[in-house]
Amino acid sequence: MTTSEVDDQIPTDYQTQAINSPDRSFPLFYQKLKDRIPFALGWNETIQDPQAWKEKGLAKAKELIFPYQDDTPFDAVVIDEIDRGSYLAKKIVFNISNESRVLALLLVPKGDGPFPAALFLHDHGSKFDIGKEKFVETWGDDKRLTSSKAWADKFFTGRFPGDVLAKRGYVVLSIDALGWGDRSVDGFKTDSQQALASNLFNLGTSYAGIIALEDVRAAKFLANLPKVDKTQVAAVGFSMGAFRAWQVTALSDDITAGIVDCWMATMKGLMVPGNNQLKGQSAFAMLHPFIARYLDYPDIAALSAPKPLLVYAGEEDTLFPVDSVNDAFSTLHSVWAANNVSDSLETKIWPNKGHTYTADMQNASFDWLDQQFGR
Repeated sequence: MTTSEVDDQIPTDYQTQAINSPDRSFPLFYQKLKDRIPFALGWNETIQDPQAWKEKGLAKAKELIFPYQDDTPFDAVVIDEIDRGSYLAKKIVFNISNESRVLALLLVPKGDGPFPAALFLHDHGSKFDIGKEKFVETWGDDKRLTSSKAWADKFFTGRFPGDVLAKRGYVVLSIDALGWGDRSVDGFKTDSQQALASNLFNLGTSYAGIIALEDVRAAKFLANLPKVDKTQVAAVGFSMGAFRAWQVTALSDDITAGIVDCWMATMKGLMVPGNNQLKGQSAFAMLHPFIARYLDYPDIAALSAPKPLLVYAGEEDTLFPVDSVNDAFSTLHSVWAANNVSDSLETKIWPNKGHTYTADMQNASFDWLDQQFGR
């Protein structure tokens, strides 16, 4: 048999490329994988008992998200305090988990209370030198103060939203997620996350799971402070912090309302070629393995119903396609309607806004929160 005869018999119907790009790599067969995503416990219009759906969904979400349960005593100590007129700003140390004793920023209105409260959950931004300082103005550290003011100018109209809410009479707690602020290290960067996330997987947990557990713990710590009204404790977040905000509102009994800015869409709507989520790295902080087998992002957020929830998006936010945002909003409204509390959910796509939490967005969301808490 000649070489040419052999070549004529070689099959040519095999893959010669299975990945679309060396960056934001996606398998070329991604659509078939997406079509197989079952969302087996996801919300649908045929569900007759929203409470039974919630109980089953919460059980599965907690099983997949939390690496373990933690009831470590908080053992809090205030290490510094300054007077900011109508409220006191404190640096407080407490056990956020069995493994980690952390420094947080706490703002407490003057007076006897009890006061409403808000847990502020910072964004990602691939900016790791500050975390809690993104939302609350720090002191005694000029380098971090300069960095956080620049961040506030970029995203928050030059304001620190935590301090804005404290002036309205709220107790405010702002914490560092693992990898940010006091919980980071010089030189930690975007590419550093892959090794951290991989090592946490190999240790039997996940990056996103650690963050979720600590957020729930921080919520419990805040709700049980002496001057806090336990019935009025909100979670507030921007960008990755918004993901954390709807997540902790669903998972924690201590959170009674949520403010979510610039992180809500469907999983399938984000898993498309070119989307920011496909970069990896930063996605690890929000990646719960196998969650798609059971629940979509809006499903998890909807597990917080009938709690009051506000969700904002920017019309020009390229990270979250508007069609996918609207699909997620539709799910949310369906669940709140099924619980007969449609008035407790507010969603809005802000025209001419990108990925931001500007002063007008802050004011509107804080007015809404005051209304929910009867203030």
